[in-house]
Amino acid sequence: MFEIIKLLFDICLFKKGPQNLPNSVWLLRILVVVDVGISFLMMNIRTNWLNSLLQAVVGVLLVVGFSWIMLYVARRLERFDLTACALLGTDALISFFALPGMASMMLGRGALLAFFVMIALMIWHWAVIGHIIRNALGQTLVFSLGLAFLYILGSYQVMALLFPDVAGIK
Repeated sequence: MFEIIKLLFDICLFKKGPQNLPNSVWLLRILVVVDVGISFLMMNIRTNWLNSLLQAVVGVLLVVGFSWIMLYVARRLERFDLTACALLGTDALISFFALPGMASMMLGRGALLAFFVMIALMIWHWAVIGHIIRNALGQTLVFSLGLAFLYILGSYQVMALLFPDVAGIK
């Protein structure tokens, strides 16, 4: 498992791509569970456990659905397992690093520093998603970053629509 974490970290550092991960349905299943778990921990900081679990599951469904639709449109469905694994694994890894910052912001301790760290992690996450899309589709980085931005924007909109109390919408 250490090798997988190292590969995911190398993807986050733009050294490797999703094609370097082992093509395994079991790895995809494990990363779904890991991403739901870490997302649950992150969401549970600011809401109850049921909302946290629902948000984590919806988040994973958005990642998997986006991967499938993107690769289906590009006629590259054979890359689905690797792309979904890379997106889920890097999301879990970056979210894990964001846990202390999120907790600091919610507690109000060092909130300004935590805010800037969270912004940096969000930009890094966007760049990593773009990197994964570029490798999965064989497109330019500009196209991939644009598609990643649209995915992030769309997923935030879906989450705000499904969970308006968490998004601060009255």
